[in-house]
Amino acid sequence: MNPYRKPSVDEILRKHGARIESQMNEAPKENVEYSREYMKFKEELAPELTRYEKWCRSLGSVIKLNVSEKDRKPIEKNLELAHLDVSPEQALTLAVVSFLIVFFIGIIGSVGVALIKASDNSNFLKGFIEGFPFLFFILMVTLSLFLFYFVKGYPERLANRWRLKASSQMVPAILYVVVYMRHTPNLEKAIAFASDHLQYPLALDFKKVFYDVEVGRFSTIKESLDYYLQTWRDYSTEFIEGFHLIESSLFEPDNTRRVSTLDKALQVVLDGVYERMLRFTHDVRSPLTNVYMLGVILPTLGLALLPLASAMLGNMFRWYYIFIAFNLIIPFFVFYLTDKIMFLRPGGYGESSLLERNPLYPKYKDSGHYFNAFILTLPFLIIGLLPLVFQYTPFPDMLGLQHDYTFAELGLLVFQEEKVFGFVETENGVKGPFGVGALILGMFFPIGLAMFFSIAYGDKTRELIIERKKTKELEEEFNNSLFQLGNRLGNGTPPELVFGKVAESSKGLRTEDFFRRVHYNIAQMGMNVERAIFDKRRGAISYYPSDLIATSMKVLIESSKKGLRIAANSLMSISEYVKNIQKITQRLKDMLAEIISDMKSNMTFLAPLLSGIVVGLASMITTILSRIPLDESLKDANLGGFNIANLGDLFNFVEMVPPYYLQIIVGVYLIQVIFILTRTLVAVDSGEDKLERTNKTGINVQKGVLLYFITALFSTLALFLLTVIVLKGF
Repeated sequence: MNPYRKPSVDEILRKHGARIESQMNEAPKENVEYSREYMKFKEELAPELTRYEKWCRSLGSVIKLNVSEKDRKPIEKNLELAHLDVSPEQALTLAVVSFLIVFFIGIIGSVGVALIKASDNSNFLKGFIEGFPFLFFILMVTLSLFLFYFVKGYPERLANRWRLKASSQMVPAILYVVVYMRHTPNLEKAIAFASDHLQYPLALDFKKVFYDVEVGRFSTIKESLDYYLQTWRDYSTEFIEGFHLIESSLFEPDNTRRVSTLDKALQVVLDGVYERMLRFTHDVRSPLTNVYMLGVILPTLGLALLPLASAMLGNMFRWYYIFIAFNLIIPFFVFYLTDKIMFLRPGGYGESSLLERNPLYPKYKDSGHYFNAFILTLPFLIIGLLPLVFQYTPFPDMLGLQHDYTFAELGLLVFQEEKVFGFVETENGVKGPFGVGALILGMFFPIGLAMFFSIAYGDKTRELIIERKKTKELEEEFNNSLFQLGNRLGNGTPPELVFGKVAESSKGLRTEDFFRRVHYNIAQMGMNVERAIFDKRRGAISYYPSDLIATSMKVLIESSKKGLRIAANSLMSISEYVKNIQKITQRLKDMLAEIISDMKSNMTFLAPLLSGIVVGLASMITTILSRIPLDESLKDANLGGFNIANLGDLFNFVEMVPPYYLQIIVGVYLIQVIFILTRTLVAVDSGEDKLERTNKTGINVQKGVLLYFITALFSTLALFLLTVIVLKGF
């Protein structure tokens, strides 16, 4: 055979066919790169089931409900956006089962109470009707309806939370793609670069864009990307427009026009974010005012009428009705209204810190803060519950103590025979406590709860907040430092040496410490630039967990692989981006400052002040009504032609809600409102920022409840003393 003869196609197939077929039949190797990336993506896409998913799979599978096609599409969209492995049928079934559970609890409880009371009546049917707690039943039905709508809308809230987290990374995502494509016009590699350097959850979305191509769902990366961008159609059109400009840059024949188109994509996103947030600052004022008026002012004013209402209604009104209304239903209502406000917030702006990378983060996650706070606040909680200890336990009798004391026995002769706890012996047992002493002791219960959260949250976040402030100072100075880095790289200084030189020219600034850490890791620890910045143990970014700085440094590392000139141009572009984003951020914070300040003052000043005064008024009303049937001197007393003693026939003092319970309900309600409103204000101002939310909640709870305690204490003492003096004058 001639060795120089060109082989035919058949000869090539016969020669290599067997080998190719054997390779096709071999099992795929597990250690190839694609296999590792695929398994990693699957782990990220399907992490440990959330609590909501577990409830859906358990209670959501009790019964099978069909979902209409009209309702199925929005539910599926929200479930897909939130990456929940739950079917629409399971989500709807969980809402229905939640409604049924609370509804039947209300029915069983109401019927049980009515049967107990009917058994003591000769006419069973009449006793059953009279003993049926209609108000309790209505409150439980209302609570079950609130719970149904809350659980039904939970996928939408989870999707919105995912959107808020992802939207804070939209501008960095565009920046990564633009900077990469300035020197390498390859869309697939640019998106891969962005997915590797972005944070969760947008990084997971970008990886899913690749995964959909790999599994054959789409044939090209552009098709997969366009499909994913449709999820942002109703929330951020500028994000879609930016990517369309990036895609169009691939078809520009001239390099200058291509780079100009990429820069235009970044500017479109920045302008879009600014305009949407500008509209948001105007639209959010009215909803926040409605939340405060409907969720705080009106319910608190209504509390002032509850002692009179309970005295008039008698057995039909109990303290646990107020608890259900003010500690369950109204907080649900406030939470629902604030959720609507968070849906208004556009994406693309907000905090998304690298909190987990900070060396102090394990202390933040440590649950020992709660135990320490509980030990410190336990005495306050015990003091607040002392009236119940004296009323419902034999503990005082075992120690030889009286069931109740008078103020005279305690040395406070000004009140003479006034009871401290104010227990009243009746045929149905001991009623109360109605005394001002019990009310004052009860004030220590909400102050104990507030101190618990304030101490625990303060210990968790104190040091991290200090580090956050240092990071913000560094971000403000970082623009000039980036410009210096770009200049020195453009002059030919290698990245390994440029950090030390910039540190020397940044003496006295926060940036000096950051660049010296990087230089020390390179010069003394033998690390390369990437490890010196991003090493998990000693990397400089761990001490300054900022998205802005991390983005800039990742772009520097990637672009320096293409050459110093490209790295210099990239840093100049980022410097301009930082300058623009800082202007936008400052402008938006200035516009939101008035709204945030008003709501904060309402939450930590006006609401506690009003609640404390209402508690004092309730104490005064109770004192007046309790003295009328007992004081003989009031039988002939007249006030404006009205006989005061007749009030005893109108109001049943023994059956009224004790101010002690009312005060605890008000205090707990105030804490709940501060939690909900703080969460909302932080989301409005900074997006999804759990560190800021935890820190602000601890501070606001401390301020609000402390003012409530002081106001309630002084108003109670002042009005009680005034009432005693006035009644003694008749």
